[in-house]
Amino acid sequence: MRARIILAGILMACALGLVPPSLVAAQVHIGVNIGVPPPPPPRIVIATPPRLVVIPRTPVYYAPAVPHNYFFYGGRYYVLHNGAWFYAPAHHGPWTFIAVERVPSSIRRVPVTYYKVPPGHLKEKGHGKGHKHKKHKDDN
Repeated sequence: MRARIILAGILMACALGLVPPSLVAAQVHIGVNIGVPPPPPPRIVIATPPRLVVIPRTPVYYAPAVPHNYFFYGGRYYVLHNGAWFYAPAHHGPWTFIAVERVPSSIRRVPVTYYKVPPGHLKEKGHGKGHKHKKHKDDN
């Protein structure tokens, strides 16, 4: 909310000609901080580059022998780990958090069959609702 008020003030000052727009453009920084730090990077140890296989009808590769949601696209490696995306310049990392909106659409469109753990599903105590989920009497 505070950022919006500041931005509105800056835009008003530009509109009135009190501050040159070029000066404002160099100083404006808008960010959203909701107090939640990014998740820690996954602890993935891969000593040698894994064998990559192209996913049919896409420009994306995956590593069938790696026990993670591990993809390669556009010169970067991507991992979906505990519901968060990470990317790296090399097969072994270092892994950097990336917001889902910034993950290339080609990666986001990978069919779920190429994931070790499908997006939105975690392997925790058998409660994931993936395709193998058995309905319990208390499920809605």
